[in-house]
Amino acid sequence: MSNLDNAVAELIAAIKSSEQYLAYEREKEKINRFPELKKQVTAYRLQNYRLQSMTDDEELFHKIEEFEREYEKFRENPIVADFLAAELGFCRMMQSVNIKITEALNFE
Repeated sequence: MSNLDNAVAELIAAIKSSEQYLAYEREKEKINRFPELKKQVTAYRLQNYRLQSMTDDEELFHKIEEFEREYEKFRENPIVADFLAAELGFCRMMQSVNIKITEALNFE
């Protein structure tokens, strides 16, 4: 195994032992116990992604407000809220890792 392969394996192990990843895994296990709720969360995440990917839509602000109103009660469910919070924490950690690597390598 090369030095790079070893370093990647160590990075993966560090990520898997991080509190953010462990919290995400715990919450993922919880939500997987409720298939219908998981299906709703998947639909919510897809719609959220689509909205975030829109750039030139003049009604984007209105669509985001409508989306937030539509899912307000849904997000009050503790299982949903805890999962989404854990997922966000894990995603932010991964973004931070990627940014640090990219900046250290002067990748443009």
